Amino acid sequence: MSDDILSALYPFSDEGKMTPAVSDADLQASIEQKVTESVEAKQQFFTSQRDAFVAAARMMAQVYENQGQMFTMGNGGSNCDASHLALEFLHPVTAGRPALPALNLGCDVTTVTATSNDLGFDNAFVRQLIAYGREGDLLVGFSTSGHSANLMRAFEKAKALGLHTLGFAGMDGGEMARSDAVDICLIAPTNSVHRIQECHLTAYHILWDLVHTLLANARERKVK
Repeated sequence: MSDDILSALYPFSDEGKMTPAVSDADLQASIEQKVTESVEAKQQFFTSQRDAFVAAARMMAQVYENQGQMFTMGNGGSNCDASHLALEFLHPVTAGRPALPALNLGCDVTTVTATSNDLGFDNAFVRQLIAYGREGDLLVGFSTSGHSANLMRAFEKAKALGLHTLGFAGMDGGEMARSDAVDICLIAPTNSVHRIQECHLTAYHILWDLVHTLLANARERKVK
């Protein structure tokens, strides 16, 4: 890892730049800077991706209205986001919101490690997708760089199986943004992994609410 990258990740650890002690004022200034960066990144994200965001909400709602299910995936911290998104839909915390089928493909460690060992890590999620995925379902993938090969392989398989696809990426969107296998890609326009993940967290919380709003509206139309 280059010195520039290390410096960006750990601003107080540069050899030769260390002070005997970091003051509370330094830490408070760092907090303020990071909060400002986080807010600005979210504002830019939601402003630039507004149309794609609405399209993603409508796509997700349509999947559930048609009795489909959602699969999620990611690596590392993005796997945590994939689990969080699935949980939000499967176990809603707001009264009156129905539970909706959602599964994080990265949660089954035995299957992921078995397929990765036998078929290569690029195929970590494909076997489960073949077994569980049905035409009209939805696959959602999280990658801060947009370049995760195992996500791209799963997206390609999902399209072959007739699934809808949604990507969450950062930076310039990477391969995820350029691939025909990803129907919609929501890109957090920052190079900071932390800021990207903060954008993604806010995004899927809002998406959850929008999807339930659309589903409730659809139910009301059917009653009338």
